[in-house]
This record gives sequence, structure tokens and C-alpha cells, in this order.
Amino acid sequence: MNAIKVSAFRWVPPFAQGLVRDLRVRWALEEAGLSYEEQLLDVGGNKSESYRKLQPFGQVPAYQEDGLVVFESGAVVLHVAERSTALLPSHAPARARATSWMFAALNTVEPPIMFLVQLDLKFADDDAAKRLREAATGAVKDRLASVAEWLGDRDYLEDRFTAGDLLMVTVLRILRHTDMVTGIPTLAAYLSRCEARPAFKKALAAQMAAFADNAALAPA
Repeated sequence: MNAIKVSAFRWVPPFAQGLVRDLRVRWALEEAGLSYEEQLLDVGGNKSESYRKLQPFGQVPAYQEDGLVVFESGAVVLHVAERSTALLPSHAPARARATSWMFAALNTVEPPIMFLVQLDLKFADDDAAKRLREAATGAVKDRLASVAEWLGDRDYLEDRFTAGDLLMVTVLRILRHTDMVTGIPTLAAYLSRCEARPAFKKALAAQMAAFADNAALAPA
């Protein structure tokens, strides 16, 4: 049995497939060359008392390794990245810069994106939400413009692919129901470049395989 275990949902609705945050951890593990075992949760299993001892908020993923439990996808990716120069450079200044981009992806770019997604997917017919959407869209566009401006003609956020790119790409993918990323050539190319990495493809295929295997769980 593998020492590393990563929790994931057995099935989620199509709009969430390929976006659940265990993908971030799977991708990091693949980049680092570390094997893992997925721990699939049934519907409601993430709310159980036993699971909340691993993840206090009942979210996915939880990471277990030889008695160590880590939760929050960003923290797990950082934990994995600290073990691999494939994700964090050994040179201290470059390492610090990559870590800065990890936090930027999760603390600066993701929150306005998630707010917009909530409006679009959960409150699409709510009049108040419709009025908020213009402001929410503007906030997201500002963040995307900043990322695109920084990238410029770079392939990655710094001089090579790091965990900062890994997290930034998983955040940008949340907007796949819009053309906000694909409509910006710099970001579209950046997204495609990172999604073409073998480790990403393997991680995504693993997550999607579980959903395909458990498609019978979809509501009739």
C-alpha cells in the first residue's frame, strides 16, 4: 500500500468534474514523481465525523502520509513541493518567488473568481445576483489583466514552471464556463502550455476516471 493517501470524491456533477481541488494535489505528486493512493468518498462521506478528523471543514482533499495529516489544497501542494525541485527551486530567492505566486493564486486571484462562479452557477436567476455580476466580472478581469501583464512573453510566471504555476493554472481553469481566460491570448497560451504537461494530463485522467467509473451515482 502506498504511504501517501489523497481523498477525492467518488462522483461530482459534470460542472465540477476536472475542477475538484484534489486535482491540484494529484498534479503536484505527479510532477514530484511521488506515487499515491486515492481515498474515494461517497456522497456525504466528507461530512462524517471520521473524515472531519482529517479535514475539519469536510472538504477535499485531505492528505495522509505516515501519520501526518495535511488539509487545504494549497498547504498540501506546498508540502509536496518542498520535497521536489521540480516544483520549488533550490535557490532561496527563486524559491521565495515561486512561493509568492502560490499565495497570489489562492489569496488574490481565486477569491474574486469563486465569487463570480457562485453568482453564475448558483444564483443565475436571482435578480440581486445579476446586479452584482457586473462588479464581480470587473474584479475578475482586473486580476486576469494583472496576471497577463506579468506573463508578457514569459512561458511561466518566473523563469521555469513551479508550484506557483500549478496553482495559478488550476485557479484559471475555474473560469472554463466563460471566455474570460481563453479570450486573452497570453493567458490562453499559458493555460494550454501548462495543461500540456504530462503530469497534468495524468492527474486529470486519474480524477476523471473515478467519475466515469461511478457515473451510476448521477441523479436520474
